[in-house]
Formats: sequence, C-alpha cells, structure tokens
Amino acid sequence: MAAARQEPGSGPGGSVRFFCTAGRGLEPFLMREVRARLAATQVEYISGKVFFTTSSDLNMLKKLKSAERLFLLIKKQFPFIVSSPSKGKVLNEIQKLINDDPGSWLNTISIWKNLLELDTKKEKLSQRTTNPLKRKMDKNEIIAKKIKVEEMQRIQETHKECQLEKGIEENALEQRDSITRQEKLQEEKCQNDVGKAVNAHNQDNLTFRVSCRCSGTIGKALTTQEIGRVIGIALMKQFGWKADLKNPNLEIFIHLNDIYFVVGIPVFRIPLASRTYIKSAGLRSTIAWAMASLAEIRAGAFVLDPMCGLGTILLEAAKEWPSAYYMGADVSDSQLLGACDNLKAAGLKDKIELLKVSVIELPLPSDSVDIIISDIPFGKKFKLGKDIKSILQEMERVLGVGGTAVLLLSEDHHRLLRDCGVSSSPLDSKGSHSPEPGIKKCLNPEGKTGTPETVPPSHETSNQEHFKETSPFGSLVLVECYKVSLGKTEAFICKYKKSHTSGV
Repeated sequence: MAAARQEPGSGPGGSVRFFCTAGRGLEPFLMREVRARLAATQVEYISGKVFFTTSSDLNMLKKLKSAERLFLLIKKQFPFIVSSPSKGKVLNEIQKLINDDPGSWLNTISIWKNLLELDTKKEKLSQRTTNPLKRKMDKNEIIAKKIKVEEMQRIQETHKECQLEKGIEENALEQRDSITRQEKLQEEKCQNDVGKAVNAHNQDNLTFRVSCRCSGTIGKALTTQEIGRVIGIALMKQFGWKADLKNPNLEIFIHLNDIYFVVGIPVFRIPLASRTYIKSAGLRSTIAWAMASLAEIRAGAFVLDPMCGLGTILLEAAKEWPSAYYMGADVSDSQLLGACDNLKAAGLKDKIELLKVSVIELPLPSDSVDIIISDIPFGKKFKLGKDIKSILQEMERVLGVGGTAVLLLSEDHHRLLRDCGVSSSPLDSKGSHSPEPGIKKCLNPEGKTGTPETVPPSHETSNQEHFKETSPFGSLVLVECYKVSLGKTEAFICKYKKSHTSGV
C-alpha cells in the first residue's frame, strides 16, 4: 500500500515546500546552499530546478545566491501522456488539476498570504522600533516649548489671578492629551496598513495571471496560450479569482515537458539572480557566486582574480565572505573602470584592490596567493589559443602550496587541457554533474516509476579520487569539475589544488 502523499505546499513543523529555478549545471551548488543557508530538508532536483522544504522566513530566502527565481510549490507530477493529437482530452486533464484538487491550491495560497503578512509585519515592526525614540524626543520638545511659553506668560502676567494660571495649566494638559491621542491614531494607522496589505491578497479580491512554458510532445500538441487560457478559466470558476495580465496580486507559473509537470507561485517579483549591488553586469552573478563558493574562502585568505573584467566574481565573493583580502587585475582600462564603478555601487571599494597588469606578468611573489578565482575569456573576441598555457603557468606560480584555483573554462579550453594530459571531468555518462551525495533526484525520466533515486555518498567520493591526477603544469591537480550553461554556450567550472611548489 502506497504511503499517503504530503500536501505539496506544506511540511512538518510549520515548514514549507519551495522550489528554485537554476541555470543548468548549478543544481549541485543550489542544493548545497539551501541545506547550509536554510537548513533545508527533502532536497530533490530535476534539470533546472531544485525542490526543498524549509521553515525559513522571506528574509533568509532572499539571501539565496545560486538560484534564479524562488517559487512556492503547488504541484509536481509526471507529465501528461499525449497519445493522440486530440487537444480536448489533454486540456481536460489539465483542467482536472484544479477541479479535482482545489485543496492543494488553497493550502499554498494560504501559505503565500501568511508569508506576505509576516514579512509586512516585520517591516512595520522594524520601522516602529526606530520611531519611538524619535516620537518621545518630539514630544519632549513640544512639552518643553509649552513650559517655556507658560513661564513667559507667568512672568508677563503676574498681575493676573490664579484662575488664569490654572487655565493655562489645563490648556497645557489638554494639548498633551491631544499629542497622546495623535500617537495612538498613528499606531492604529500602522496596524490598519498591515491589515490592508494582507487584505489586498484575500481570496475574494485576488487577481492573477498564468505564465506557461511548454516543450516536448505536449508543446507540439498545444500552445502555451491554450494551456494558460484553460487554467485561467478553471481558476476563475473554481475560486472566483479575477484575471489581470498587467498588475496581478498573484502569478501562477506552469512548466510542462516530457519529463515533468510543475506548478508554483513566484515568491518575489524580482528574480533572486538580479543583484541590486551590481551596477554593470559581466559574468552571470549566479555563476560567479558558485565559483566563489567552490573556492572555500576562509577569513584572512588572499583571493586573486587575475582577469577580473567588471569584477563580478570578486563582488560576489566579498559580499558573502567579507573577511578575506581581495585583489583584481586586468589589462583593459575600460574593464577596470567598470569594475571600479561596480565596487563603489556595492560599497566595496575599500575591500577590493584593483591593478592594471597582464595575467602573464603578475607583480606578486611565488606561492603568495591562497585562492585564485577567474573566468578565462573565450569566444571570437578573445583568441587565447596556446596562451592558455602561459596563463595557467603564471597562476600556478603565484598560488601557494595547498591553495585553490577555480576557473571557468570554455569547452575548447577544457578539451585542450584534457588532451594535454589533464584527467577528464567528474561528469556522468551524459555529460552532466555528479549528483550531491544523499540528495534525491526526483521524477526520474528513464524509469518513470515515480520512485526518487538516491545517490550513495560513495559515488562522488570514488569520482573525485579518480580525477585527482596531475596536470601538465606540474602541481595543479583537478579535484572537481561542473558543466554549466552560459545561455547560448556551455562552459566548465573546474577546481584545482596545488600539490607542491611549481618549477616555473
């Protein structure tokens, strides 16, 4: 007998079920991050998405660095089987997702509203904790002014009877009572504002739109507009919600393909990958953070990016691990100016030193750097060719024994190093990353049995041991490698360790 399935949106002990989208190849980084940062459990992944359960609040969820977007999970299941070109049958099955199980939708909406309410209250509380002192000071100033006025009146009008003095005192008390009433009204207004923010998302007033991505067999049978229309009509009929394509309270995200069917609610309108502290974007911020996380930066470490460009890697590293010393170098004036602007915008100008220098002539002593993190340029604009060898030799020279180098390499550079004698990457037979030990890969597309596949911890260990071989540069040993997507192209994040002093 199959075990009862838990509601997708909820978990034990007040925990909530989420999923994040991630760039292809970044799933292992995101899985590690949600475990470390959010104490997440029930961590699973499919290509481009990581599912997890956590009781963390929105403040903590906003800190995720390797994710693109964050969603509350409504449904996750195997895809629809399209055995015939009949649109009606498939659309009817999609409609049943709402009509046959309204509870999971309402449960997730309730969680969504509670998260927003809690976040709104925390913001108001934060504002109010800074205001009482100011309000008290304002009140004291007002009372002091009133007392001065009273004293002047007493001096100037000493000939007046005590009745007049009493009247003045009573007037002052009335004014003070008026100030107290105004403060109470302000507090009530704050509470009403919180209530209005929550009521705006109440079920009766809810407005929504459907965003749909569809590919594979079902994408050939139906358009995203057709699927979105059917789901939209079903939601309006079932819950009485109103469609609003321009400025809805709620967005329903749907992704269908031949491997899985996922429905969720975006928690934030702005993607997590959009960094407010980066003025000019260079390398994708999620890739930069993933590289920095792989370097295992410790307090006091000397971290170098000898081809820093706009400084994205250094920015991500310094924001997350501020106790290290950072240096960036580049030969391009325009890139260094852009990097300098980014450092100012991020408030990190005093944390990161920039140098104009060639990567093959670094003005640093041998074995003086603890960590090197760098995006090795590639493409038509950057024809490094055999210069890649000179670049790596100079990096090897300045890197200290036991130090770490994390490099982003193009497929051509990776192939060149492999053909020179560097061991192949710890990838599986399909060219993807090795799964995180003990983490489940859900919705297995091959067996389609619905049983999550758990990877034993020994799997990755054996892989890494196999790839700890010496490179042609003598002391750099490849220990980890991940194939990642850069959009139209793919690249490899490779982690090296320096085993001994180089002979360069």
